[in-house]
Amino acid sequence: MTEITEIGTERLILKSISPALIHELYATQTKQEIIGFFGFDDKGYEHFKKMHEQGMETFRFSMLFFLLIDKENNIPVGECGFHTWNTSHHRAELFYSLRNEADKCKGLMTEALKEVLHFGFHNMNLHRIEALVADWNIPSVKLLLRYGFTKEGTRREDYIVDGNYENSDCYSLLQWEWKNRRED
Repeated sequence: MTEITEIGTERLILKSISPALIHELYATQTKQEIIGFFGFDDKGYEHFKKMHEQGMETFRFSMLFFLLIDKENNIPVGECGFHTWNTSHHRAELFYSLRNEADKCKGLMTEALKEVLHFGFHNMNLHRIEALVADWNIPSVKLLLRYGFTKEGTRREDYIVDGNYENSDCYSLLQWEWKNRRED
């Protein structure tokens, strides 16, 4: 099987997911095995199946993210990682999500993001990490600011939600900024 990187934190196991791994799983595993691996429902299965069939990479863009697994019960609780990874220019867009409301406001994403940012700058050789967030998403904005991201501006009518165009604020963190603020 394609190599999987695992990173442990106090409460989580971060398991790397790459396009190669997704392709391998869909080529060799049953639907139930794939659902069990990712811990998602039929909708999630279909989403990743579409990515598998229609492609996740180009000659210059890729993705890599981590499945966040609760150490206590071995159940996936969310994802955190990079899409729109431009390997030529050493930049990527950060994304993160927790699947259940009950897991929010517990510091899980704060715990995971520290390791994901380190992995991006150290292992993926990223120079720039950016994140796009709605201005009303205060917990997400606070998370980015906690790790030293700088707001660069607003991308007007950048994405569609329920048929309506909405703005997203762009935040970025550069490798040298990350190194200068590291506590360890």
